[in-house]
Amino acid sequence: MTQTLHIIGGGMAGSEAAWQAANAGLQVVIHEMRPKVETFAHQTDNLGEMVCSNSFRSDDDEQNAVGLLHWEMRQANGLIMAAADTHRLPAGGALAVDREPFAETVTAQLKAHPNIRVSYEEITDLPTEGHWIIATGPLTSGALAHAIQQETGTDALAFFDAIAPIIHHDSIDMSKAWMQSRYDKGDTEEERTAYLNCPMDRAQYDAFIDALLAAEKTEFKPGETAGYFDGCLPIEVMAERGRETLRFGPMKPVGLTNPYQPDIKPYAVVQLRRDNALGTLYNIVGFQTKMKYGAQASVLKMIPGLQDARFARLGGIHRNTFLNSPTLLDAQMRLKSRPHIRFAGQITGVEGYVESAAMGLLAARLATAEISGQTLPDVPPTTATGALVTHITGGADAKTFQPMNVNFGLFPPVEGLKGGRRGRKDRYKAYTDRAKADWLNWLGTRELDAA
Repeated sequence: MTQTLHIIGGGMAGSEAAWQAANAGLQVVIHEMRPKVETFAHQTDNLGEMVCSNSFRSDDDEQNAVGLLHWEMRQANGLIMAAADTHRLPAGGALAVDREPFAETVTAQLKAHPNIRVSYEEITDLPTEGHWIIATGPLTSGALAHAIQQETGTDALAFFDAIAPIIHHDSIDMSKAWMQSRYDKGDTEEERTAYLNCPMDRAQYDAFIDALLAAEKTEFKPGETAGYFDGCLPIEVMAERGRETLRFGPMKPVGLTNPYQPDIKPYAVVQLRRDNALGTLYNIVGFQTKMKYGAQASVLKMIPGLQDARFARLGGIHRNTFLNSPTLLDAQMRLKSRPHIRFAGQITGVEGYVESAAMGLLAARLATAEISGQTLPDVPPTTATGALVTHITGGADAKTFQPMNVNFGLFPPVEGLKGGRRGRKDRYKAYTDRAKADWLNWLGTRELDAA
């Protein structure tokens, strides 16, 4: 009799987990609470919906850890990466995605699979039997979060995440803005002009910072003490850390030349990235915000070129929850107190679309092996996937555990390489070469050229 794997949550991790398990021959049920139970961030009832940025970040699989993670998921027949590649948008060296067709493709692929069924319902309690993966992400429902807290005997950890605004392209003043990727990065003209740039002089920047600091903002409710994830800080929080912080962050003016004033270097530059294939929508890069809607529109319209901007979506802030995985999960991603339950995705303490999907991929493969009466060997920590799961299931200090993007700092060092900035390129290439060989070996492929 065919075993069934139940997956709670149809986001990046849940979708990838369902795909991997179903392709391995298991019957899969995805339990998704939307649209019956809505969330602040979701706009549709599609599986795999992108709720924040539309970027999967760098696609460089030789010099960047997240690009390496892309590569590993492609080798494992990952659904999320296949859909992302199908709906790729020009973004220089990054992998940006047309978010609505992407989610529609993920949904269609999963629903068309003969081994997958989607059940639209909210799961409010921890299951007591069967095989389960909880991949509810940062917006886990209150009832299920409470059940997890009751089981683990600890307060649910949480942080706050923010969303950047999206603007209609035809409302942008192109007599002030121009198209250019930093340092003209890209192999094609489309890639070298993937970003829309809005320049500021010193006076405009100072006025913008003043308005940003004074704007009315969404405040935490009484008793909410969670912090922010450093990789997705609201622009107001960055500005509060120093007036020049934004100018050395998302508003840095480097690698760009204003064609309208080529001899004058901008003091700061706001970049926008295409958000859909039609090029009708653009999101403001790095401009996650907790400003209230009225203040948000007026402050952002101070940016040269955006003075008449029409917003398809304003930014916002929402609460994310995640486990203290180093204390609660074993190396097979199982809840130690209830080993028939695995966790995957952002709720485990990884941060980012690709990292979440990778943990879904891994959890499904581990569950599939276990259901089949086998045990997969641990993923080598020399791989991007292995480095992440090693970090969240014991490599991190449980007392200071916080959400983490994949990065080469999580990888075991390669012996015999010189350190410092001058040796960094060779070091990263050594990391990725080793990772690729070890990942293919773990997948069961012996020859790198066979991929």
